[in-house]
Amino acid sequence: MRRYDILLAILLGLGLWQAAVLLTNAPHYILPSPWRVAQAAYRARETLIENAWVTTVEVLLGLLIGTALGAVTAIHLALSKTAERLLLPLLVFTQAVPVFALAPLLTLWFGYGMGSKIVMAVLIIYFPVTSAFHDGLTRVPDGYRDLAQSMGTRPLRFMRYVQIPHALPSLATGLRLAAVYAPIGAVIGEWVGASKGLGYLMLLANGRAKIDLMFAALIMLACLTVLLHLSVGLLAQRLTRYAEGRSESGITRSTRA
Repeated sequence: MRRYDILLAILLGLGLWQAAVLLTNAPHYILPSPWRVAQAAYRARETLIENAWVTTVEVLLGLLIGTALGAVTAIHLALSKTAERLLLPLLVFTQAVPVFALAPLLTLWFGYGMGSKIVMAVLIIYFPVTSAFHDGLTRVPDGYRDLAQSMGTRPLRFMRYVQIPHALPSLATGLRLAAVYAPIGAVIGEWVGASKGLGYLMLLANGRAKIDLMFAALIMLACLTVLLHLSVGLLAQRLTRYAEGRSESGITRSTRA
């Protein structure tokens, strides 16, 4: 995404927002104008930065832990047919339970600090990462598998040199989804119970009828999500290029004695 496209999208959004304020003639405590929100953000800049930092740490830790757990699980499922038959349906079944409904329980177990928010972020991204990476690991061309089996290649060696490089673009897709979902999990955890964070600040501002401050916190959360998505997108591009370079020589290296 080019910088001019981002700037154009921002200007278009602000224009539509201001037009909605003018056309509906809504009072500022219902729909504040962009200028009023900007003023509120400037007045509360220290509070916004402090709470945004808390949410950022929760999101990043949740993203790192969730990605690591998802990648390890996907590799284990791809290596073991028994684990795949037993655990994969269980993982799918767990998605029938709304993760949001677990937020009060997680707050009870892990407290009102960062722990429950990080766990919430991990839970919400764990399945997308696991599913995407596992799908890539199991879609290696049959010709590669046949050649590796005929050469007596060990499964771990085949996994290292062929399956993982081949599945990196799929992992990149899972990471892009995780970058969008992780902030949602952290903020929902803050809504249930927290003393800091952008979700907490939004609830506090709403309870005090400071709708302009609530909008400012919401916009900061959106900016955080966009920046995270762009950063993960750059990482995903590098993973894809790395996979393209490794896929050519991976099968050769895996069959070496």
